[in-house]
Amino acid sequence: MVLTATLFVKISLNLHNKKRCAQFKVQKPFGRSNAFGVQKRFARSKVQMPSAFKSPSGVPMPSGVQKRFARSKVQSDMDDTHVKQNSWKAWLLAARPKTLTGAAVPVMIGAALAISDAQSQVRIVPMVLCFLFAFVMQIDANFVNDYFDYRKGTDDEQRLGPKRACAQGWVTPSAMRKALAITTALACLIGLPLIYYGGWEMVGVGLLCVLFCFLYTTHLSYVGLGDLLVLLFFGVVPVTLTYYLSLPDGFQFITLECLLASVACGLVIDTLLVINNYRDIDNDRRTGKHTLIVAIGERWGRLLYLALGVVACLIGCAFILYGHFWATWLPIIAYQPLHVSTFVEMRRIGKGERLNRVLGMTARNMFVYGLAVAIGFLL
Repeated sequence: MVLTATLFVKISLNLHNKKRCAQFKVQKPFGRSNAFGVQKRFARSKVQMPSAFKSPSGVPMPSGVQKRFARSKVQSDMDDTHVKQNSWKAWLLAARPKTLTGAAVPVMIGAALAISDAQSQVRIVPMVLCFLFAFVMQIDANFVNDYFDYRKGTDDEQRLGPKRACAQGWVTPSAMRKALAITTALACLIGLPLIYYGGWEMVGVGLLCVLFCFLYTTHLSYVGLGDLLVLLFFGVVPVTLTYYLSLPDGFQFITLECLLASVACGLVIDTLLVINNYRDIDNDRRTGKHTLIVAIGERWGRLLYLALGVVACLIGCAFILYGHFWATWLPIIAYQPLHVSTFVEMRRIGKGERLNRVLGMTARNMFVYGLAVAIGFLL
């Protein structure tokens, strides 16, 4: 009798425990966790997961994704709002360090070709001065663009691209005007010694660089001439002058190969301006900025982007005639697939702020092209 009662009690307890476990499995919000007390405290606290950490369907994101999302959100907030006015961080953002690759690539190509042709007689000092001049002029151009677009009201709240220093209040207009004067004077100071290596003609070249640096933002980019200026001042001028100044005395001349390399370089760098204007086409139409992309439309703008990179590599095929086999093939192998895949991504995205990703990919492609051509000339 005692044995029967004992067995009855055990069976009853087992059934009761199974029933509680079944209820627990239905109610628990923490997956496989069996911390019943924690769940009760969580329910009492009525703490809900932030909607930012849920997918569109309402399912909570994995913890790893939540952490990455939180870090990226904090970083974005820091970049956009937590910038002290006229601080070093504000000036760094205004200088746009990522754009310096556009200044480095043409000088790099001209220097590599000069080393290939002059060998041990190449002059290093003017080569270094060309790099420094290009970097400072690029920063100067960024400051000019930031200040005058702010004055014109182009960089308003509807801008899709990276935020600008004056428009965001990171840098005051008066401080930017002073920075413009300093960077312009510094560029002229760096370029002054080039007179010794290239003659007084370098004064005229330097003045043209400074003049068109201002005219680009203030006028020429608004009438569809921005792409022509990129071809000249990010292609023909820096590549040919770096090559010319780096050659030894008595052997300074510009070859046809150098001229072809400069045109190809300008076309590749113009892809950056094309994707920038393609992204901003609606805003440019609204503000009356008549870029080339506004004139030809989105469809032809996409085709122009693709054609620029393809034509640059076709021009590079001429390098074989001068014995630079790898200067032809390395860009085709390394750059062309990246360029085509970026074009496909551009078509897929179509419009909107997500085109900033294509802008970053284009900057990468541009640097890969310059590196491939430079290495090809040196091999």
